[in-house]
Amino acid sequence: MSTSKNEFISEAEDLLGSAQDLTLEIQESIESGKLNPDSVNALFRDMHTLKGLSGLFGLQGITELSHKLESLLDDLRLGKMGATGDLCDFLLHNIDALRGLVKDDKGESVEDVAEHLNKIDEFTKGSGAKESELDLSGMIDDSVLSVLSEYEEHRLKANIKDGSNIYSVRVVFSLDDFDIRLSELTEKIKSSGELLSTLPTSDDVPAGHIGFNLIIGSSMFAQDLQDELGEELDTLVSASGRSESEKTPEVPARSDQIPEKRMEGPSASIKSISSTVRVDIDKLDGILNTIGELNLAKGAVRRIGQELFEGYGYKPLIVDTYKVAQSLERWVSALQDQVLNIRMIPIGQIFSRLAQIIRRYSRQSGKKINLNLFGEDTNIDKFLAEEAVDPLMHIVRNAIDHGIENEEERIKRGKDPEGTIILKAYQRGNHVVVDVIDDGNGIDVAKVKSKAIEKGLVALSDDYSNREIMEMIFLPGFSTAESVTEVSGRGVGMDIVKDRISNLGGFVTVESELGMGTTMSVTLPITLAILKALMVRVGAERFAIPLTSITESFEVTDEMIQTIEGRMVVDLRGELLPIVNVGDVFDIEHDVEGSKYVVVVGFAERKMGFLLDELFGQHEIVIKSLGDYFKGLKGFAGATEIGKHEIVLVVDVEAIIEHVLIKKRERLTV
Repeated sequence: MSTSKNEFISEAEDLLGSAQDLTLEIQESIESGKLNPDSVNALFRDMHTLKGLSGLFGLQGITELSHKLESLLDDLRLGKMGATGDLCDFLLHNIDALRGLVKDDKGESVEDVAEHLNKIDEFTKGSGAKESELDLSGMIDDSVLSVLSEYEEHRLKANIKDGSNIYSVRVVFSLDDFDIRLSELTEKIKSSGELLSTLPTSDDVPAGHIGFNLIIGSSMFAQDLQDELGEELDTLVSASGRSESEKTPEVPARSDQIPEKRMEGPSASIKSISSTVRVDIDKLDGILNTIGELNLAKGAVRRIGQELFEGYGYKPLIVDTYKVAQSLERWVSALQDQVLNIRMIPIGQIFSRLAQIIRRYSRQSGKKINLNLFGEDTNIDKFLAEEAVDPLMHIVRNAIDHGIENEEERIKRGKDPEGTIILKAYQRGNHVVVDVIDDGNGIDVAKVKSKAIEKGLVALSDDYSNREIMEMIFLPGFSTAESVTEVSGRGVGMDIVKDRISNLGGFVTVESELGMGTTMSVTLPITLAILKALMVRVGAERFAIPLTSITESFEVTDEMIQTIEGRMVVDLRGELLPIVNVGDVFDIEHDVEGSKYVVVVGFAERKMGFLLDELFGQHEIVIKSLGDYFKGLKGFAGATEIGKHEIVLVVDVEAIIEHVLIKKRERLTV
């Protein structure tokens, strides 16, 4: 893909992300009873910008669709269309459509978007007009009305109908800093009301200055607003009597020739304000691959220095080699940390997308849901965040469809009529945990067990704990839903969610109390780019186990290992820890007798010990894909290179844990 096309995709994604956030803001302002015109205008500008940008690249379909949405938003900002929840849902649907066109590299012709264009036309016709019938003549001087744009006149009417006072203020600024001072005054006005119009004037303006007549709508009294702004006001319309002030200022006829700031002296600059540079994540991956090679070189220099010392002692050249190795290690580590920080994004970016899903599907399901967010500033690798967003979306959908009860049912159970979903992120060691919590009905373990047995997924047995039964919702083909709904995701199972999270080196756990609610916890490594790994040996084979999955390790003897119900366990500080022989999992000939090592992996109920023959140090590794030839190979997350260019397989800890749990279920079946 060309660089320019990549830049278009990046810019378009930013615009669509902004458009989505603004639509959600509009939806919230509708619910609070007061539409924020700034949000509507900003959304209108995003669509206008996307229209122009896609036109430059000849993407006629995207251009036409964004133009249609721009026209619809123009009707909204001019009061020709009412702001409703249905409108917001319709906008979000079309923003998703645009995002799909950009992502799939479509939208080059009008035929690609013909269906969407027709639906916008139908929606616009069905929305009706909301033209204001308020007559401003006699309330506002004709000299003012004659220079107002259609939008400004609409906002003026809207403010008067809402009971706001209408004021005017005349300001004169020096050309040297008028832009800064006007911006500061505008922000003050927005905090106290709405800036309806900014009209330049040249009457009684001294040389080197520029004047403006500002029209303001505010519920504040004139004296209070005057004190707030520090400028003298004239009242055009009073909310009580709607009478025009005697001191209506003369306003010059508006023209397109607005005075520009003079570019005089050395202060004039065309320097960009922003210091941000967009970087394709593939380029960062390339840098990380280079850092991986530097890590190999660093290790080689350190190894050579050690061998020279062992062979020749502390000679000056050997000491210099040791110092160079230390310096190289320090700077490579610093470079690595800096690149990893560049890849990090706040998980709040993902939460904002999930918030859209919650609002949209709560409306579709007819359930009122409150959303609470915590830990939005928690950082996670950009790649992991993007890969995890779809599984998180499905968990949220399930919470709405299967978890939260309808309003009547909640009232009957003595609950708040409005359900609650909490999205919470926090860091735990080298992992990020995302909790999706709902206060719904919870998981009925009896129903889950019955369904799993009915579908033949597990055996008829009483030997299951409540936690093991709840884990059955992740089995392929499992569902308790009597019918598939749009909200629940058209029957996509939770096994897909678990597989995708597992492929990222993470895992999913569930806790639930019947009648009280459910917590789904997704645990992900902070980054997959460069990891520290423990190098281990099983028989003649060497493997790498990511340290992010390890909690501790210790040496064991044959006498310490016990067998309970056919499963090996070891006493770990009074707790029986299940262990699995990795040699048996991978069918590797390994040492049968003698001391072994146990590496403890996983968390909480999924904690397990890996029985290994030897541990021999830590390495920083860059995980490389095994390629399409080994696609689907279970038990390995990829491969890495260490030492003298030795290729070592990286163990997929979660896959082995799942393998052991499946074996347990199979034993129960037999």
